[in-house]
Order: sequence, then structure tokens, then C-alpha cells
Amino acid sequence: MRLHRLDITAFGPFGRAQSVDFDALSTAGLFLLHGPTGAGKTSVLDAVCYALYGSVPGARQGGQGTHLRSDHAEPGTRTEVRLELTVAGRRLEITRQPPWERPKKRGTGTTLDKAQTWLREYDAVHGTWKDLSRSHQEIGEEITQLLGMSREQFCQVVLLPQGDFARFLRADAEARSKLLGRLFDTQRFADVEKRLAERRRATEARVREGDTALLADAHRMQQAAGDAMELPGLAPGDPGLAVAVLAEAAVARSTARERLTVAHCGLTAAESAHTRAQEALAEARELARLQHRFTEAQDRAARLAERAGEYEETRARMERGRKAETVAPALELREDAENAHRRAAQAEADARRALPGDQADSGGPGLAAAARRAAEELGSLASARRAEHRLTELLTERAGLDREERADEDTAREADAWLDGWEAARAALQARIDAAQEAASRAESLAARRDPARRRLDAARRRDRLVSDVAAAERQALDSGQRAQKLRGAWLDLKEQRLTGIAAELAAHLTDGAPCAVCGATEHPAPARKDAGHVDRDAEQHAFDAHQEAERAHVTHERRTTELRAALDAVTAEAGDTPADHIAAEVSELEREFEQARRDASTLHAAHEELRRAEAEREQRLQARQRSAVRAAARLTRRDTLDREQGTLEAELTRARGTAESVAARAAQLERLAAVLTEAADAARTAEEAAVRLKDADARLADAAYRAGFDTPAAAAGALLDPATHRALQHRLDERQSEESAVRAVLAEPETVAASRQAPADLVAATERAADAERRLRAAASARDEAARRTTELDRLSARAEDGARRLAPLREEYDRVARLAALAAGTSADNERRMRLESYVLAARLEQVAAAATARLRLMSAGRYTLVHSDDRSGRGRSGLGLHVVDAWTGRERDTATLSGGETFFASLALALGLADVVTDEAGGVRLDTLFIDEGFGSLDDQTLDEVLDVLDSLRERDRSVGIVSHVGDLRRRIHAQLEVVKDRTGSSLRRRGV
Repeated sequence: MRLHRLDITAFGPFGRAQSVDFDALSTAGLFLLHGPTGAGKTSVLDAVCYALYGSVPGARQGGQGTHLRSDHAEPGTRTEVRLELTVAGRRLEITRQPPWERPKKRGTGTTLDKAQTWLREYDAVHGTWKDLSRSHQEIGEEITQLLGMSREQFCQVVLLPQGDFARFLRADAEARSKLLGRLFDTQRFADVEKRLAERRRATEARVREGDTALLADAHRMQQAAGDAMELPGLAPGDPGLAVAVLAEAAVARSTARERLTVAHCGLTAAESAHTRAQEALAEARELARLQHRFTEAQDRAARLAERAGEYEETRARMERGRKAETVAPALELREDAENAHRRAAQAEADARRALPGDQADSGGPGLAAAARRAAEELGSLASARRAEHRLTELLTERAGLDREERADEDTAREADAWLDGWEAARAALQARIDAAQEAASRAESLAARRDPARRRLDAARRRDRLVSDVAAAERQALDSGQRAQKLRGAWLDLKEQRLTGIAAELAAHLTDGAPCAVCGATEHPAPARKDAGHVDRDAEQHAFDAHQEAERAHVTHERRTTELRAALDAVTAEAGDTPADHIAAEVSELEREFEQARRDASTLHAAHEELRRAEAEREQRLQARQRSAVRAAARLTRRDTLDREQGTLEAELTRARGTAESVAARAAQLERLAAVLTEAADAARTAEEAAVRLKDADARLADAAYRAGFDTPAAAAGALLDPATHRALQHRLDERQSEESAVRAVLAEPETVAASRQAPADLVAATERAADAERRLRAAASARDEAARRTTELDRLSARAEDGARRLAPLREEYDRVARLAALAAGTSADNERRMRLESYVLAARLEQVAAAATARLRLMSAGRYTLVHSDDRSGRGRSGLGLHVVDAWTGRERDTATLSGGETFFASLALALGLADVVTDEAGGVRLDTLFIDEGFGSLDDQTLDEVLDVLDSLRERDRSVGIVSHVGDLRRRIHAQLEVVKDRTGSSLRRRGV
């Protein structure tokens, strides 16, 4: 990596644009960057780091963003850093602008512009710059990848801060570990240690979890085995737990199987005894059943003998009933004939009571002839009945014409009266419509004036409020401006006083034997003293903060005043100078007139509708009066036609009704007479036929009773059985026969007869013996089931435990392996003799490389006296691996680097820094560093040592490498001709190149 040019604008102490031509400075190989304390030497290096990484080094990282801006810069000048460099064979230009709070282009106040970044590459073929990216993230990743170093590594390798390496020489192993870890990025090895520890804890937890499950199964097996198993006295995670549990499980299973065999034998014996007891009980029950069956059959035979007479009586009654059944059809026929004759005689009597007196004693043929004569006369009245019906219709139609005439007359009178007032009503309605239309036009006009009036009233009210607000804001802005000017003067006075006494402030931190931060000398014969009115950094910063706060407050008040004035001008332009109460009165009067006009206009639609309905009604009344006149003319013609037809019909009806009131009355008389005569003739004929059938049925019944063996028909009717009685008697006979057959069959059974001859059966004793055998069988079965359940449960739990132990074995092996690796990496294992952590081991290897690279230059600087060596011995009770000693060739002794003097510490730390730069460069992929900076510390060297150190630094120019020394030691300005001087004054620092 080689730097070509650096352009700085409004950055740090540099208020104006400054440029650094590194190509010109690098021609001499070694150049000096010097200037008074606080001028900004380190700010040049900060600008390089900011251009590359977007942030500044180390403790100055808090000064990023808007605080990187120079306090001396003009308000309109933006902070910018541009760096041109060559890296990995590519010439690049990086431009960065931090966030900037700039003045607004319009109005007062400031606005914040975001940070911006540009990356360009020089195209040597075309001789132009090519844009690559404007993304902060992409540019940062590209630069880090090209350099192969992080910002921390770059600051240690390229900027070489000597104070850090002097502390590194005297630091303990823990402090060295932190610095080397940042430079060589050994976090991955620390992550390996952490990952191994996490895996050890995870596998240990899984092993304990598996052992816990195994012990849980062991507890369940102990519960299943009872007293046949003991638990091992081991906890989860203890070695040998699985083997002990499986051994105890095997013993428990063997014991359980022995007990199961014994229980099987006991169950077999109990089953045999139970079978014999059940067979004996069955035999006793069968004997008792047969003996009871024989006794019961004897009792039934005795009861049958006692009811023999009753059986014979029932059988005789059934015989008479079967003979009477042959007479039953004749009895039913005679009963039907008698009922029919009785009904016919009653019907004839009823029909004769309705006959006229002259026909009451007539026979059937006479009644039939009279009925025929009445029907013939009724048929001759059909034409008269039609004429009478037509006459009724004529009278109804004549009445309808009269009603229609009266209705038409009423309609005509009402229409004439309504039409007489039509013109006046129409004129009134039209007047209402005209008034409503005028009100609608007035309301529309008022509505257009109402909204502007309201807005003007609101503007007038806001105007009155803003007048007082503007006055108050102007007073507040004036007060804050005066206060800001006063505080600015106070801050500038304090700053001037502090710059005058800055030497005393630096001298306050000097310690005998410690190098001066300005010149590097370890002796301080005449340090400056603070006077009574000395101003320190805190006082100046406090005054500056107060000034900045007052300025911000003044800007805020000015901005508010401007905004309020603009708002007042706007509302004044809208409202004018008229007082708000006058405008409010005008708005109120306008609202009242608008509401009145809107109410008047709301009747327009109703008036239009009323006029439309009135016109429609007028048209309807005119049409109704015309229709009435047409109907009146038609009625006159129809009345004449009806009068002629009515006369003809009345003459015909007079002839037809005779003495009756009407033709219908005469027809009704004839209809009733014909019906009565016909009914009486039919009833007389039916009665005669029923009498003949009854006489025939009596003769047939007498003949049937005689043939069946009965003296009279009444005797046959008495012997006849109804179906229910017949079924009941037959059931008794069937039961008697069935019972006799059953009793004979039982008394003839050989086994029953044989059982009756034996002694009575003892069921109680047999039942007790069977119950006792049943209890013994259930107990044996329970014992066998319990033994089988225990055996099955032990087999299941043992199989699960064995499966768990098999699955746990690889996990336990993994845990043992991971635990050994974790302990070895953490330095706690007995195999790790020096108790070195993995990260420390890697850092020790890197430190050994750094010591070797540093020794090559340290020997030149110390004239071959000193050599740096790495030591992995333990210091005290800590861990080993990061020790650093110096070997003195004059004494041949190896001693701690803390014993070096101030000058020796400087060139030892310089050699260490250069060696570290070489190793980190190789670690970063071998990126060549053609530009280096060395910061301070040369004031602690004598002339001879300084010459030797400069010779070593001058040797770094080999292969076109340039080295910049940052120092204000005067002797270096005489020895190094190429110089970049930083000059400071009240308007800010500037850069000046000398000797090139």
C-alpha cells in the first residue's frame, strides 16, 4: 500500500483546505511530520484512517460524525477528506464527507446533510477516473479486503503508536493477550475454546439426562420386583452406573421367573381340585332335580283324578254345541228376515202420515198413479219459472239505472262547484312557487358569501393572537442574541488565556523519569508553572458548551420569530384591518339571513307538487262530468226497452201461477206432493215383500232344528256356543289331555324312577366344597398373574434400560472425548503442563514470530547488545505463554523488558512495532506497506542511539518504501530534510512542506 495524496477540508484543526503530497515527501524515503503541541500532527494520521475506514483511531473514535468538523471552518464549507493511494496494484481515490449541519438555503436555521462516500479507480489505459461505488458498506468491505487488515490492525501496523508498544513491553500476559488478540484476530480460537466448553456442558447434560432416565427405570424395576432387587449407590453421571443397573435387573428377572414357575404349579393343582368339586356339585344337583321331578309328577296325577267329573261335564257340553252349529245358519236367516220386516212396516207408517187426507188409505198402485200426475203438472211450469226469473232481473237492472242517475247528478254538481274556484286556487299556488324560487336564489347567493366570511373571521382571530405572540418572540430572540454574544466573548477570552498558559497545563502531568509527551525527555529541570488566573481545558470546554447552547437557543428563537411573522402576514392579508368583533357581527347577520332563505326555499318542492296534483284533479273532474252526460243519454234508451219487456212477462206469469203467490211457490207445492206420493208407494211395496220373506224363514228354521235332534228351535238356540266359550271349553279339554300325557311320561322315565329310590341329595355340602375350591383357584390364578405381570414388566423395563444404555454409550464416549479436549484447550487438563489456553498458545506462536522479527532491528539499534525472546514460563499463579524477555549480550543474562531504561524502552518498542508490522502484514496476506508512520518518543534517545535508530528507519526505504516520523524534537528537524510542518494560529492550523 502506498499513499499518494491527501486533501483535507474543514477537518479537525484545519479550517481551510489543506493538501499533502506523499509522492513528493517519499522521494527522500524518510520525512518528518512536526509542529507545536495541539497543532494537529495526529489529525493528519486521523484523516488517513478516516478516509480508509470511515472512523478515527483508538480513543479518538468519539470524535466522529459531526464532531470531526473543524470549529474554524466557514459555515458554508463542508468537511471532506480525500485520499489517493495504490493498493494491490490498483490506484484508488476515496472521498468521505461526514454528516454536516449546514445553514438552510432558504430562511434561517440549519439542516443536517447525511454522510457521503465515493470510491473511484484510475484507468491507466484511458487516463480517466472511473466511479466504483457510493455505498458506505460496499466501500468499507472493498478497502478492508484489499488491505487485508481491520482498522485496529492498520493503526498498529502503519501508524505505529510507540506509547502503546512501550506499555506492551511492560504489560502482563493478560494485557498482551488483549492487544495481540485484536491484531491477529484470534477470536476464532477463543470461539473454539468456548464451543468445546459448551459442547462439554451439553454432552454432560445429555449424559446426566440419560443416567437419570436409567435410574428412573431402575426405580420402576425395583417397584415391580419387590424385595428381589437393590438399587446401585451411584448418582447420574457416575461411571459404571449403566452396568450396575443392568446387573441388578438381570438378578431381578431371574428371581421373577422362578416365582412364576412356582405359581404355575400351584395354579395347576388348584384347577384339578376345582374341576372335581364342580363335578360332584353337578351330580348332586342332578339327583336332587330327578327326585323333585318324580315327587311333583305324583302330585299332579292325584290332582287329575280329583277333577275327572268336571272333565266329563265339559266334554258333553262341547258335543251339544257342535250339533247346534248345524242350525245356526237357519237361525241367522230368520233373524235377518224379522228385522227387515220390522223396518219396512215402520217406514210405510212414516210415509203414510205425510200424505194428504184423500190419499191416506190408498194402496200402493193408487199412490204411484197420483205421483205420476203431479210430476207431469210440474214439468209444464218450467217456462213460467224462466219468465219469472227474467222479470226479477229486469227490476234489478231498473233500480241500478236509477242509482247511477242519482250518482251522476251528484258528481256533476260537485265538479261544477270545484271548477268555479279553479282560477283563484291556481293563481295562489303559482305565487307560492315564485316566492320559494326567489328564496332559493337568495340562499345560494348567501351560501357563497358565508364560507369566505367564516375564513375571514378565523383569520382575524388568529391575527389578534399572533400580534402578541410575535412581540413576545421578538423580545425573547433579542434577549437570547445578546446572551449568545456575551457568552461567545467570554469563551474566546478563556480560550486565549488557555493557549497562553498551555505549557503550564502540559507541565502539570510531568513525572521524573517519565518521558515528556512533547519532547520525549525524561528530565524536566524547569517546568512551567500555573499562574493564579490559569484557565484549564474543563473551564474552556464549559464556556464553549455554554456558548454553543446559547447560540442554538438564539437560532431557535429567531426561527420561531420568523415563522410567527410569516404567519401574521398571511392572516393579515386574508383578514385585513377590520376588528374581529365587527367581522363576527357581519357573519352572524349573514348566517341569520341564510337560514331564513333556506327555510323559505324548502317549500318550493311542496308547492310544485300541490300545483301538479290540483291540475291533475281538474282534468279528472272535467272527464267525470263528460262521462256522466254520456251515461245519461244511454239510460233513457235502456229504460224504454225494459218497460216493454216487463209488460209481456207480467201477463205470462199471471196465467201460470194461478192461486199461488208465484210460479215458484206453485212449483214447490207440486214438487213436495210428488215426492211424498212416490215415497209412500215405495214403502208399501217394500213392506209386502218383507212379510213374505219372514214367513219362508220360519218354515226353514223348524225343519233344521228337528233334523239336529232338538225339540224346538229355541232349544237349538240355547245349546249354541259363542266363539269365546267354545275356545275356553276346548282349551280345558286340551290341557287335561296334555297334563295326563306329561305325568305318564315322567312316571315312566327309568332315571327318574331310579333316583326316587335313592337317599335324598345333600346340595349344601356339595356347594360349600365347590365354593372353597373356587376360592383356592382364584388365589392361585392371582398369584400366577401377579408373577407373570412382574416378569413381563421386568422384561420390558430391562429391555428399555438396555436400549437406553446402548444409546447412551456413544454419547458417554463423546462426552469423555469432548471433556478431555475442552480441558486441554482451557488449560485445566493435567496433559496441559504449562496450563496454556488454546488462544494463548496461538498468540504465543505469533509473539514468538514478532520477537524474532523485532530482534533483527533491535540488534542494529542497540549495537548488537539486546535480543528479544519469547518465554512460555508461568508468571506467579497465572497461566504461561505470553512472556517477553530481553537478552543482554554484555552480561549474558536474560531479564524482563520492564528493566529497560527510557531510551532503551523506546527503541525496543520501536523494534517491536516494526516486527509486529511485518508479522501482521504477512498474516493479512502479504500486502506490501510502502508508507509507514512512527509516532513520538525520539526525545528519550542520546545522539548515538538516535543515529542508530535513524539508520534502521532509513533501511526501511529499501524497495521504494517511505517512513514518516511524527515528532516535535528539534534535533530531528536538522537530521531529516523532508518535512511536513503543521502551523497553528487563531484561525486554525495549516500544513507547510519543507525540504522537497
